Amino acid sequence: MKDIIDINQLKKLQQEFSEVRDWDKFHTPKNLAMALTCESAELLEIFQWFSEDETRTAHEDSKIKTKTSEELADIMLYLVRLADLMQINLNEAIHQKLASNNKKYPADKVKGSAKKYDEYFTD
Repeated sequence: MKDIIDINQLKKLQQEFSEVRDWDKFHTPKNLAMALTCESAELLEIFQWFSEDETRTAHEDSKIKTKTSEELADIMLYLVRLADLMQINLNEAIHQKLASNNKKYPADKVKGSAKKYDEYFTD
């Protein structure tokens, strides 16, 4: 199983960043989950009043692209830090989730549809 991203390097950078600032005492799973939610809301705020068509072309606006990049980085950093504290191997978790999604959403049944997985398998 190949690593999707270098999580260990990100973990190390986050650990060093936190230690130098004496922030470990604040980095609890609860606080990191809340921070992750706040950063996700900041990402959502970028697109809040866009039409569907505007969201599809947002990458063409350098300011929007930069702000989106910054928020995605914040989300990723909090996510990695939370996984580190929870002793979760993100590469393994991602591979397991992808396998689970492949079972939940078989391409031959879900192609072109946005239904929830439990709507595909009715008795």
